[in-house]
Amino acid sequence: MKLVRARAPLRLGLAGGGTDVAPYCDLYGGFVMNAAIDKYAYVLVQESADEYWHLESLEHNAHWSGAQGGLDDKVIPGVLTLLAGCCRRISRDYLNGELPPIHLRTWSDAPPGSGLGSSSTLVVAIITALSEYFSLPLGEYEVAHLAYEIERKDLGLSGGKQDQYAAAFGGFNFMEFHPGDRVIVNPLRIKEWVAQELEASLLLYFTGVSRESARIIDEQVKNASAASGHSIEAMHELKQEAVLMKEALLKGDFDAFADTFQRGWLAKKRTANSISNPMIDKVERVAMANGARATKVSGAGGGGFMMFVCDPCDRIRLVQALNGEGGKLMDFHFNPQGAVAWRAQR
Repeated sequence: MKLVRARAPLRLGLAGGGTDVAPYCDLYGGFVMNAAIDKYAYVLVQESADEYWHLESLEHNAHWSGAQGGLDDKVIPGVLTLLAGCCRRISRDYLNGELPPIHLRTWSDAPPGSGLGSSSTLVVAIITALSEYFSLPLGEYEVAHLAYEIERKDLGLSGGKQDQYAAAFGGFNFMEFHPGDRVIVNPLRIKEWVAQELEASLLLYFTGVSRESARIIDEQVKNASAASGHSIEAMHELKQEAVLMKEALLKGDFDAFADTFQRGWLAKKRTANSISNPMIDKVERVAMANGARATKVSGAGGGGFMMFVCDPCDRIRLVQALNGEGGKLMDFHFNPQGAVAWRAQR
């Protein structure tokens, strides 16, 4: 039986997140600094055992089966809309509107709303899997752009562009977002000791609260569209912090890294009221009192994963303090590899 597996890496947003969201990036251009990690969204595509199409999200225990025409129906459960959207677009753009019956299954190392780009990463993984399954000539830029269009244009989901490109390319990247959906990905040659020191200095903490990023992003979009003074100034600062973050990483300057990290978080909180909340503020206070030098929420904010920068000698003290706050720490390593697919024999 024909069988293809794929995976795409989740990412940490280090600086500039939010400047990749329209209309800001269309008006002013956006800069983002991010890094892929060894946590993934996974996809399995295989021939259907019958004449029907099957879409399945394993972690949500959600399943839909039906004829190809049913992929256009509104009755597909919400958690499966990403899967159906990818199938519709691949069928339309590359298969002359036809799609042989397949069984598409997905799962992820992080829940939606985690702030690690899980939804966009899943779309990239699906496209990568379907590209391998149907032998389509899609490179990293094409996969990332197609994923962006499926989410933002076909399905009307709020969000930016960085997650799709981070998942497709992997590694440390300084990304530029220009008008007209033009994106430039600049891979950084980070020294090995810098990456290792960064892993020793960063903690990734799941608050236990998955949040709806669209509401936060919609507030940022509204503020940017209205040219709200404080919000736009904060976005400009976020953009500049991405440049400073890139320089700090290339030089291995960890004092500058921590300072930029913290300034970026303070600026981020000024772009929308719902980015922080009492729970996040409390965890931040506890962390800063126990060795953290800087903190931020990964992704849009409001919950999901928080990141903390500390001296490695303070790591144990910080871990012990965070363990008392009800969340969960996640070990990770940086990942130089982007989305990949392979044919399996079963």
